[in-house]
Amino acid sequence: MTDQQAPELSTLLAESSIRLDEVAASRDEAIRKTGQALVDAGAIDESYVDAMFERENSVSTYVGEGVAIPHGTLAGKDSVKEDALVVLRFPTPVDWDGNEVSVTVGIAAKGNGHIAILSQLASILMDPDKAAALRGSTTSAEVYELLASTDDDD
Repeated sequence: MTDQQAPELSTLLAESSIRLDEVAASRDEAIRKTGQALVDAGAIDESYVDAMFERENSVSTYVGEGVAIPHGTLAGKDSVKEDALVVLRFPTPVDWDGNEVSVTVGIAAKGNGHIAILSQLASILMDPDKAAALRGSTTSAEVYELLASTDDDD
């Protein structure tokens, strides 16, 4: 197995892709807003958002600690223009199939790039303190700092 060096998470995230005061009435609306942020970043075609719903309808992207990581199916890869992340915070949590979600991290990745990205995100999101810090972030600088912390911890 080749251990491909994953890009640093902070390099995949444009400042305009950090949205800290989003509002969504439902899981689907939160996914749509996350997808729209990826469209706005120039990372995906609109059709990728459909692949995000396909993924969600087959396997929940809720990962715990108030965080979901919506991303597309393999079939949606053709809609990805460039690897990117978006982070949306919902100060009023969204009901995600019975779980409360305060943060979504949208992923667009070509090929198998999403696997390395998910692995790095998991190291942040499975840490209750880091996840709490992400949920409580009020500035894009705080989000960058949390994502960059994975690059130093190993």
